[in-house]
Amino acid sequence: MNKREQQRLIREQKQQQAEQQAKLRKNISRLTMIVVIPLVLISIVYGLMGRGEVYPPDQVSELDHVKGSPDGVTLVVYADFQCPACATEHRVMSQAWPRIAPNAQLVFRHYPLTSTHRFAWTAALYAEAAGRQGKFWEMHDQLFLNQAYWSALSEVEDEFDGYLEQLDLDVAQAHLDMDDETLLQKVRNDQRGGTSAGVRSTPALFVNGRLTPVPQNPIDMISVVNRAREASAE
Repeated sequence: MNKREQQRLIREQKQQQAEQQAKLRKNISRLTMIVVIPLVLISIVYGLMGRGEVYPPDQVSELDHVKGSPDGVTLVVYADFQCPACATEHRVMSQAWPRIAPNAQLVFRHYPLTSTHRFAWTAALYAEAAGRQGKFWEMHDQLFLNQAYWSALSEVEDEFDGYLEQLDLDVAQAHLDMDDETLLQKVRNDQRGGTSAGVRSTPALFVNGRLTPVPQNPIDMISVVNRAREASAE
């Protein structure tokens, strides 16, 4: 075999290798599509089916966290546990609550602004986990009262575990609950419902279903409830 024939043979071998590699890549691509497309479709269907029902601010569901009088003015608050303005709203509501509790029911719904508050989602899950053990409102208060401290931490899990312990809750069970898809979906659905209702920032207050400016002091909060009662009586 002369040199020219050797070069031709080498070129043919290289061409055959290239064709085999191209065929292999094509088969792999087809196999990937066969595997991936059903998984994507399953994920989409699961996501649509698992999103769950959302409730507008003029409705109270069995899944909501509620306190006060069921026959009173309905106050629905969408809030983020790491939002400073929400901590202010919490303080105002807490100060006004002894006066308005007989005539109002307070509903808390989650609206974590995760793009700006890195621990908001975690705080919401801890509150929900505490709620499963009957102490949502107690954890709600702990998170807001200590917000300035834990917001400055690099990690919050140990701090939040401490709040659970202070409330005599089962920490291990709370951790299990926070991995439960039902609990996660509750937070997501609260936020979805808030967005549908027109929430664009936190805190957002709905009084008998109507978006209302958040009072900045207890006296104004009491006045908001009294006006709503009068309007309902007309």
